[in-house]
Amino acid sequence: QVKLVESGGGLVKPGGSLRLSCAASGFTLDYYNVGWFRQAPGKVREGVSCMNSNDGSTDYADAVKGRFTISRDNDKNTVYMQIDRLKPEDTAIYYCAAEKDTTCSDYVLIAVADWGQGTQVTVSS
Repeated sequence: QVKLVESGGGLVKPGGSLRLSCAASGFTLDYYNVGWFRQAPGKVREGVSCMNSNDGSTDYADAVKGRFTISRDNDKNTVYMQIDRLKPEDTAIYYCAAEKDTTCSDYVLIAVADWGQGTQVTVSS
């Protein structure tokens, strides 16, 4: 069964850091393009970052550029998102996604078919 499980969220003060993890099971991430999305309360889900599998290139939404870093460890079959200098507006449920037959459109992985349960990030003093 193909599955993605996000973890690493929590309650953090502004300026703090978190590292989100996304563990894949049932398939090998090696040749998959991967992306992170988030959904804030009352808002639609939005793309945050995307990484292409063929060359490892990455892109980020302007709101997170310079603070978020996407990475992957194929040996661990896991994708990560390092989040630094957190802001209250980063509060959201964060989701990862992986697709083999679609691609990144700038910082958005397109045509995502399956979603994990997400991990909650809350930034508050």
